[in-house]
Amino acid sequence: MPQKPAPVSITEKLAEFSELWSQKTVAVLNDYEVKLAKLHGEFVWHRHEDTDELFLVLNGRLTIQLRDGDVEVGPGELFVVPRGVEHRPVADVETAILLFEPAGTMNTGDAGGPMTKATEFVH
Repeated sequence: MPQKPAPVSITEKLAEFSELWSQKTVAVLNDYEVKLAKLHGEFVWHRHEDTDELFLVLNGRLTIQLRDGDVEVGPGELFVVPRGVEHRPVADVETAILLFEPAGTMNTGDAGGPMTKATEFVH
């Protein structure tokens, strides 16, 4: 029997994992994934040549470093990094974010390396 449609509790989904810098897909909309992640520390400089990247801060604070200046994003705020723009997320405190991007977008974009992780679906 098919599952009954239900809203997604972001609070419950965030409680299901503790791993940092690992994106968890919580919903799919057309060809896009809605992802949650917990961040703390510095990520790698990278870019996404073919897509913009939306960051919505749920709690904590996020600095998105750009080559021409930093953008500070607080709870309830979002920032879109335009396609092709090199950036590095930095969180001085543990921060929860929601990302919205095309399915299959790698977290490290063109940088690759040890912080590259496949997105997991959180049921």
